[in-house]
Amino acid sequence: MTEKEKIIYGVLYDASDAELVDERMKAADLCHEYNSLRPSDTKRHSAIISELFGKVGDNCFIQPSFWCDYGYNIEVGDNFFANHDCVMLDCAKIKFGDNVLIGPQCGFHTAGHPLDVARRNKWLEYAYPITVGDNVWIGAGVQVMPGVTIGSNCVIGGGSVVTKDIPDGVIAAGNPCRVIREITDADCAKCRELEELDQLGLDSCGC
Repeated sequence: MTEKEKIIYGVLYDASDAELVDERMKAADLCHEYNSLRPSDTKRHSAIISELFGKVGDNCFIQPSFWCDYGYNIEVGDNFFANHDCVMLDCAKIKFGDNVLIGPQCGFHTAGHPLDVARRNKWLEYAYPITVGDNVWIGAGVQVMPGVTIGSNCVIGGGSVVTKDIPDGVIAAGNPCRVIREITDADCAKCRELEELDQLGLDSCGC
């Protein structure tokens, strides 16, 4: 079994394997180019993301700087946006659904290291996939740990460290991240009220 195959099976692998090193270097060069482009060069931005990622939906944009390990393990749906300083350690798959918004300075980390110091000092690693559903807003500074699934229609509060799965349709926050409450019809009604005020040219205080 190759080191790359070991990643897929979720067992310890040697990250210093020559094939993996070469693939990380290719991704690093593309990320470096991406981060060095003029903001107005949107065509080249899109081309690099398409070359890096395993799957890209329509209307995808990532604000520089952006860094990933391999790129080909990242899949994003339609209407994907990630703000500045996003890091994706995609040793295993990282999958995003449609309509995902990610705040600045967020990280998605599939990679981990053994607690056993003898194996850790041999540069052995493991990697577990991360999945994010549809219609998810992830606040600034959120860190998502290996093996986590975030359900659809969720909001993850800024600064959270997500160590366990988050169900559909909730607001979750904290370190470790935990469910605060469900998103309800009252939340939707408040948004409709603000939208109506905006259409009338009024702010929320009625001025």
